[in-house]
Amino acid sequence: MFHKLVKHLGRPELYAPSSAPFWDDEHISRGMLAAHLDPQWDAASRNHAFIDQSVEWIFRLLPPTDNPRLLDLGCGPGLYAERFCRKGYQVTGIDLSKRSIHHARQSAAKQGLEITYCNQDYLDLSLQGMFDIVVLIYCDYGCLSDSSRKKVLANVYQALRPNGHLILDVFTPLQHEGKTETTTWRFEQEGYWKPEPHLCLQSFHRYDESNTFLDQYIVVTDKKIDCYNVWDHTFEVEDLRGELNGAGFSTVDIYGDVAGAEYQPDSTILCAVARKDT
Repeated sequence: MFHKLVKHLGRPELYAPSSAPFWDDEHISRGMLAAHLDPQWDAASRNHAFIDQSVEWIFRLLPPTDNPRLLDLGCGPGLYAERFCRKGYQVTGIDLSKRSIHHARQSAAKQGLEITYCNQDYLDLSLQGMFDIVVLIYCDYGCLSDSSRKKVLANVYQALRPNGHLILDVFTPLQHEGKTETTTWRFEQEGYWKPEPHLCLQSFHRYDESNTFLDQYIVVTDKKIDCYNVWDHTFEVEDLRGELNGAGFSTVDIYGDVAGAEYQPDSTILCAVARKDT
């Protein structure tokens, strides 16, 4: 057990993967769903008042009369998807978490909302010219490695119709300004990561040469050690615009958040609305 622990200590290589499932872990996904559904908490989802503002802005920007088919990547339990559906969009939601998709399907059925939900990894998306809008919201894009981001953009570009739009948001490096590399530990009888007694060693690592940051959680029980790496690649405006241009999106508009705020140089968030021109 000690040798396994030592293997996870130290500075991980950039984009080193977690050693155990995260999004679809039976215990973790229960806590994540509760965080999604808390209307006041900016945790797994943004607070629900902001979600309302975000959906309203997208509705005004790209109304369903002209852009009827919308794909919600990383849809979670359907908080955005349900709101988009009520606005008149034909909505498809994709998420890796079985628990979130199960909740989303049940919730839509109870409300009589016709939403298509798919339990899959959006890195494996293979759809051809089916959607007018694709959204990837709450900075999920920055959690991906360089190669995975390229794959997602290629998949989205293929899924969009001509003149379709991708809307995504990311953190800027200012999100982590002033944070120092730290390691702390705590013991819990039961917690977010495990339902049984466990020790959690939490570390924050900076990879400033690539504007990337890592929250690492090494969780030790009496039976196993799991390492969860939560990466955050952050973007300056031209970095994000460059990746989107490189994927074929020639028109990219920048905002301060995914509710249409004006971008400011001191913003910790960027939102891009990218158009597929052909």
